Amino acid sequence: MTDSYRQPGVVLTDRRFTVPLDHADPAGETIEVYAREVVASDKAGQDLPWLVYLQGGPGFGANRFVGKPAWLGRALKEYRVLLLDQRGTGHSTPANRQTLPLRGGPAEQADYLTHFRADSIVRDCELIRREVTGGAPWTVLGQSFGGFCTVSYLSHAPEALSAALITGGLPSLDAHADDVYRAAYPRIERKVTAHYARYPQDVERARRIADHLLNHQVVLPNGYRLTVEAFQSLGIMLGGGEGSHRLHHLLEQAFVPTPRGPALSDAFQEEVQGLLSYAAHPLYALVHEAIYGQDERPTDWAAERVRAEFPQFDAAKALAGDAPLLFTGESVHPWMFDCDPALRPLRETAGLLAARTDWPPLYDPARLAANEVPVAAAVYHDDMYVDTAHSLTTARAVRGLRTWVTDEFEHDGVRAGGPRVLDRLLALARDEA
Repeated sequence: MTDSYRQPGVVLTDRRFTVPLDHADPAGETIEVYAREVVASDKAGQDLPWLVYLQGGPGFGANRFVGKPAWLGRALKEYRVLLLDQRGTGHSTPANRQTLPLRGGPAEQADYLTHFRADSIVRDCELIRREVTGGAPWTVLGQSFGGFCTVSYLSHAPEALSAALITGGLPSLDAHADDVYRAAYPRIERKVTAHYARYPQDVERARRIADHLLNHQVVLPNGYRLTVEAFQSLGIMLGGGEGSHRLHHLLEQAFVPTPRGPALSDAFQEEVQGLLSYAAHPLYALVHEAIYGQDERPTDWAAERVRAEFPQFDAAKALAGDAPLLFTGESVHPWMFDCDPALRPLRETAGLLAARTDWPPLYDPARLAANEVPVAAAVYHDDMYVDTAHSLTTARAVRGLRTWVTDEFEHDGVRAGGPRVLDRLLALARDEA
């Protein structure tokens, strides 16, 4: 079933596809995957090549654009674009605390969620491609985790791709989750240091908030338990182009005077609960470390374990002295499944995924070394979310891949840089740069 409608300058069509839950069992259970087709109004009747967009995440549906802002306007000059809600996200068959109990208990839920990684997403794309293009190859644009999926696509079905464009999403081909986070914490510390250099007044503000949380039990209006570790995790904002400024504005409105003394303001609590809640994207928390699982070693809450190797992130120790409080970044921890009401019912499920030891490979180094698909990747010079050194190692391992290494943008460069980023990648892929 398809429904078409218009927004300024574009024609949109809702598309829904039925795909196997387990592509190794194509006759078995099915789920639905949703995608939104977008074409420029003045090209709606033309036979255009296709570009499929793979959103960052994991766990996020594709961007909900109005009209043709950012990179989309550039893409629509020559492509018909498919904005894919990867399985379990957006309008696709949902996977959350409300729906997962339909699978059974935590063990059954964990087994179900093993089918929500890049390899399954690529196989979904292949079924969808054959339906919408009639079998013709298409271009893929992968942002962040969407780039991870793109490298998996190049590993498993390169014949399906006329070109591959990656922004902030070249994964390590063989790093364990421990390696990923061991590289991440120093990057996060650099971002926090840079934030405090820009806004030195935030050093004392962050320490004051952390001290309040260490000495008070704070439950946000949505039921989220705001611990000091949860507050530190707001550092995830520092990986975006405007993130440091947004964090500063949040911290400066933290306290208000009350008859019982200073308290965290309603405005602060309202914004924080929106930033910390996983209600809209629980898959991010559930499978985030699983996207690095490829061997017999469990991920085993890697971010939490590796954090212990960096004692400077311990809030109590920082406050006992005069050290600044360090925020953390893009990582998932067991305590999140205690703090967040959207995740609490799924804590045991998440633990079973963390203990899993049978993850299949996501990438094929030999096939990547023989790659013939034009590939271009934007690598951000000090990307907080995806390690630059890991990305460049992978770039050298993919035959013909051309990189654009830049410090002009943070991880969200494809949004902030829009047409310019896409122009540069298309030129690299076409060997025009």
